[in-house]
Amino acid sequence: MNTKRPVNLDLASVRLPPAAFVSILHRISGVFLFLAIAPFLYGLELSLQSPADFEHCLACLQSTGAKCVAWLLLTGLGYHFVAGIRHLVMDMGVADSRQAGEKTAWLTLSLSLVLSIMVGVWIW
Repeated sequence: MNTKRPVNLDLASVRLPPAAFVSILHRISGVFLFLAIAPFLYGLELSLQSPADFEHCLACLQSTGAKCVAWLLLTGLGYHFVAGIRHLVMDMGVADSRQAGEKTAWLTLSLSLVLSIMVGVWIW
């Protein structure tokens, strides 16, 4: 066993490159969207049962809390879409160098921020 290797247990001192940050967020947004499927399918089922249930769901969706949840979900979906396109382009061999990866990571974050703002304006 090699005991001379360096061990860095201070995780706060680790700086991730932008590409790693984008990749981790892409995975987190995917899990978030997967977990959100069940409640939204339940809401869809409830809204399709009767006209009164539809009106009840519509009234619930007008609340501030529901708008915040919708904004979070659409922001997550937009980010996951943009990051997925980035990964697909890189899988085709385009912009797969370290410098290009850093630029596309910043582009992904920027486009996602713009989409998030646009969704916020659209919801409210």
